[in-house]
Amino acid sequence: MLFSTESIRSLPHLLRRLLHVSALTGALALTGCSLLPEQIDMTKDWSAQRFYSEARAAMMDGDYEKSIDYYEKLQARFPYGVQAQQAQVDIIYAYYKYNEEESAIAAADRFIKLHPRHPNVDYVYYMRGLVRYNQGQDLLSKLIPQEPSERDPKSMREAFQYFSELVEKFPASKYAEDARQRLVFTRNALAMHEVHVARFYMSREAWVAAAGRANTVIENYQRTKAVKEALQILARAYDKMGMPELAADTRRVYQLNYGSES
Repeated sequence: MLFSTESIRSLPHLLRRLLHVSALTGALALTGCSLLPEQIDMTKDWSAQRFYSEARAAMMDGDYEKSIDYYEKLQARFPYGVQAQQAQVDIIYAYYKYNEEESAIAAADRFIKLHPRHPNVDYVYYMRGLVRYNQGQDLLSKLIPQEPSERDPKSMREAFQYFSELVEKFPASKYAEDARQRLVFTRNALAMHEVHVARFYMSREAWVAAAGRANTVIENYQRTKAVKEALQILARAYDKMGMPELAADTRRVYQLNYGSES
């Protein structure tokens, strides 16, 4: 509604004041949107050290989203400083804790490529393995009867590769012993995955596929607990395929290593 000058003058003083305040508020709303607090960059004058300190503090408090934001801004604004290089290391852990696994792996790969002789590069190798290790453990802990053959433990295989690289390149690293222990677990888990899939194929009477999985365990995962069951499965698969000689040979191998088959 529009008011003429004459009609406005005829309004009571209080009402004219209200109209004036309303008009002023509208003008401020139109011109002041860019000044909203969430749109003001509070970090625009921060130094590299300030960014690093704030990012580190946020990470220690468990605010990984804020930590990542500060680390990323630090690297963008001060890409060649000491703090930016350390931020490249720290952000890997922040990504990992914030469940951005692919970002963590990409950051680790990039750091290893750019700084292969950095004093903390062994930690980066370790974190890369740890990210994949936990992903793989989550997958293999959910082995259920339905279609296990379609479940590819890629993450666990990559964890094995990454931990192996760490142990090989940095055998004296303070992270090497933990990596060795995880390698043992990873190898056993991969072997048991193959056995689980072999069981699945046996239940579907897919004897050739079951024998193939069992042989994979026997050939590639010696000295794991999974070998015992793999030999049992292989002998039964050979029986089902009408290969009595191979079944007998497999049982002899089993008996030499484990005694009579139960």
